[in-house]
Amino acid sequence: MKRILFILSLVFVNLPGILFSQQLTKNLSQMAHPRIMFFEEDEEAVSQSIRDNKHWEKLHLAILKQSDDIIDLPPVERIQIGKRLLDKSREALRRIFHLSYAYRMTRDGKYLNRAEKELLAVSNFSDWNPSHFLDVAEMTLAVAIGYDWLFDDLSETSKKTIREAIVQKGLEPSFNEKYNWFLTATHNWNQVCNAGMTFGAMAVYEDYPDLAQETIERAVESIKLPMKDYQPDGAYPEGYGYWDYGTSFNVLFLDVIEKAYGSDFGLNKTPGFLETAGFYMNMTGATRLPYNWGDAGMGTNLTPAMFWFAQKNQEAALLWVEKDFLKQEDYSKFTRNRLLPATLIWGRGMDLDKIEEPTPKYWTGQGANPVAMMRTSWSDPKAIYVGFKAGSPSVNHGHMDIGSFIMESDGVRWAMDFGMQSYESLESKGMQIFGRTQDAQRWTVMRLNNFVHNTLTVDGQHQQVKGYAEIDRYSDDTDFQFAISNIGSVYEGQLKEAVRGIGIIGQQYVLVQDEIEALDKPTTIRWNMLTPAEVMIKDDVRAILEKDGQKLALKVVGPAGIQLTTWSTEPTTDYDAPNPGTIRVGFDYELKAGESATFKVLLIPGGKEDVTVPAEKTLEDWGGRR
Repeated sequence: MKRILFILSLVFVNLPGILFSQQLTKNLSQMAHPRIMFFEEDEEAVSQSIRDNKHWEKLHLAILKQSDDIIDLPPVERIQIGKRLLDKSREALRRIFHLSYAYRMTRDGKYLNRAEKELLAVSNFSDWNPSHFLDVAEMTLAVAIGYDWLFDDLSETSKKTIREAIVQKGLEPSFNEKYNWFLTATHNWNQVCNAGMTFGAMAVYEDYPDLAQETIERAVESIKLPMKDYQPDGAYPEGYGYWDYGTSFNVLFLDVIEKAYGSDFGLNKTPGFLETAGFYMNMTGATRLPYNWGDAGMGTNLTPAMFWFAQKNQEAALLWVEKDFLKQEDYSKFTRNRLLPATLIWGRGMDLDKIEEPTPKYWTGQGANPVAMMRTSWSDPKAIYVGFKAGSPSVNHGHMDIGSFIMESDGVRWAMDFGMQSYESLESKGMQIFGRTQDAQRWTVMRLNNFVHNTLTVDGQHQQVKGYAEIDRYSDDTDFQFAISNIGSVYEGQLKEAVRGIGIIGQQYVLVQDEIEALDKPTTIRWNMLTPAEVMIKDDVRAILEKDGQKLALKVVGPAGIQLTTWSTEPTTDYDAPNPGTIRVGFDYELKAGESATFKVLLIPGGKEDVTVPAEKTLEDWGGRR
């Protein structure tokens, strides 16, 4: 009897693993096509959404119109730029996804024929550039969608060519150790490559069951690595642009796995992952520009993955920014998004007209790159918006921007971030731009080091790559929203102490407060703010910024000897990008050996100068929660 109970106990202890194994080893060979994302029975639900809602109808018609335009284009050619074929893979994905959707929803043969032509063209490439495996991943995903969605109507000859391309140019190279380092990566490469390989495996499962099964099982384990980076609150360490990239492909992976196997294998319960939608939504400012720290651009657009998150979280307010995009008349700009048809699949059944304004106006998250965002309103385009970043330069696509911030009011981004510079513009000049050591060539690029970020520079030195700062305390109180970070570790060997706090006071203006202590040597501190505005220095501690008919007052409260000035953003090397229409404003201050100093910089919308200077409070006196 004891032996029986012991055996039963082992069964129950290992039951989750047994069930996981049984579910994941489910044979998909008998599962009909289409089996990726968009089942045949889903078509009517999408059609109903299009009939019920003008926004969905306009989006649907925009996809059809773009598909009509694609018909007249020659197929994508294998033209490599530098080490990348990626732009061709992405264009193939955009075309095949749009055309396949158009055929599924209309059954018009012109879309089928053009999609088949594109599929055969890329299938006949010599390879999909495995040395830069993102190229392979996106191309495999593209071809898998076309093969699966159009399966019943493709010719047998075409199916054979496409199927062999998926295997020989996609799946098999992913098992070559020369190319598959992405399996142990903790960043977007892992997410994108595992998604692409899983789509390919799902598409050809019945013909290559062992290869497909091994690919899928490998992906389920491997993708756990980058998903851990959303812990604990959902802040994505690679920033706005790479959130859209890595997270969108992560969602594609989860969607196809869950629909095929009836389980997400617990991946959606990874701490922070479902919460990351709040991070992304709050990264859009009142101007509808993104908080573009790190390697991110300034563009914003409709994001299909947000509709998946809204469904998963049962939280329609997550789509407040997406709803704003859908208010515009011209939907043609959305069709540049290669994943656009997924919006209608994941958003079906949602009543976009009933999405209400979010209630919280503050968001903060820790993790590898902690960040805080705060605003005075979600609906007022003139609202104050502040983004504040802690973290480390050592993260993937990181900059030396610890302690940096952006600030908006009156529809203007006054304090800005350059974001990324085109990789090809640097690599074509022989630059090695992805090193993360202190002496890496990456930090000589103007846009990537601390000299042009809205933070501190000490004695003209770079921030310490190994440093890391958290959001130590914060408050979401509408009378004083703020965040405080001890950023001293990125100035190790340069300063004894450096703590920065930033907040919106009384929903009226912004305060940036720095408390600094020098080491036993004289030290020069530079306080910098990058702006697209015209700057007029009024006196040593006051300036007026003007842009688009609006004004912002900048006022410094601190020790004697401060003198506001401006610095150029003109490049000083042949590899730095030009930065027209921008300037830096700030001041240098010389600390004596061992001296402590506090600097308060007020950013006052409307150019007002009659605001009450905040009481003499230390950052410790600000209070807040940890």
